[in-house]
Amino acid sequence: MEARPGGTRVVFEWFTSIVLANNALGDPVTRALPVILPPDYDAAGDRRYPVLYYLIGFTGRGTMMLNEERWEPTLLQRLDRLYSAGMPHVIVVLPDCLTRLGGSEYLNSPATGRYEDYMTQELIPYIDGHYQTIAAPQGRGLFGKSSGGNGSLQLAMHHPNLFSAVACHSGGMGFDCVYLPDFPKTAAPLAKAGGVEAWLRAFEAKMYKDNPDIGILNMLAMAACYSPDANAPLGLALPFDLETCTLDEAIWAKWRAWDPVEMVECYADSLRQLHLLYFDWGARDEFFLYYGARRFQRQLQAFQIPHECEEFDGGHFNIDHRYDVSIPKLVAALTQG
Repeated sequence: MEARPGGTRVVFEWFTSIVLANNALGDPVTRALPVILPPDYDAAGDRRYPVLYYLIGFTGRGTMMLNEERWEPTLLQRLDRLYSAGMPHVIVVLPDCLTRLGGSEYLNSPATGRYEDYMTQELIPYIDGHYQTIAAPQGRGLFGKSSGGNGSLQLAMHHPNLFSAVACHSGGMGFDCVYLPDFPKTAAPLAKAGGVEAWLRAFEAKMYKDNPDIGILNMLAMAACYSPDANAPLGLALPFDLETCTLDEAIWAKWRAWDPVEMVECYADSLRQLHLLYFDWGARDEFFLYYGARRFQRQLQAFQIPHECEEFDGGHFNIDHRYDVSIPKLVAALTQG
């Protein structure tokens, strides 16, 4: 536990999963589970608090939100500042869903593990059973950035019985704009290395991982999440040929089925149940996510789904200040009744 007199504090739990046992990537089943408690938690008596689950982006784990940086407050410091401005108190949970491939997208996949079940069937009951939470959908929300923003939307769409508020910052959507440009950049290095397994071994042996490496790893992770295939190397099917980069339309269709833009119609009823659906994106996002966000907005409008959204002046990185916008909105949605 981190003691911080007069402010929020974090309790470090160690949680051992059952559903992640024997996952295909051999990733650990016992993981750190930081829980951020508000300043008045110990004196709360029988008081119950709303809960926010924060989902971090690709290659991240929840503990990273506690790191100190020179120009940015930690999440604890940010919460203290928001509390001082009058925001009601809340419990914040920081799960670790990192995989050998850099991320799970918070989904179930035979190529990575049952991370959706880990979140919904294990962590939520554990938190509700050990902390003074409002153990009902109207007291539970999600937020995250990039892959974490996408994961927040996915979980909210799949589980309207568990969550009533969601915020997505620069989430992955508009897959054709996000991923198609990187297929040629991925195919050549994988082919040169001798395939995905050989490339991954070489990547893991490198002392320094550069940005092109992380881009290739991202493609493998997305394939593991969106197009798992037990008969393919690493249990994942790539949507392009390594020699010619010809698009495999059938596999690409599996990816597109996970694009939030494409999911709106199917999950419109789930999205309408939310007390808050908030998303934002940078007008200069380096991965062109603004196109998908604008499409997502139009789809929500077409299906008359209430939402709030904003395009801000910024890119994909160094945008934690956007949590100053989303967290108060989420807490207000969870405490309005």
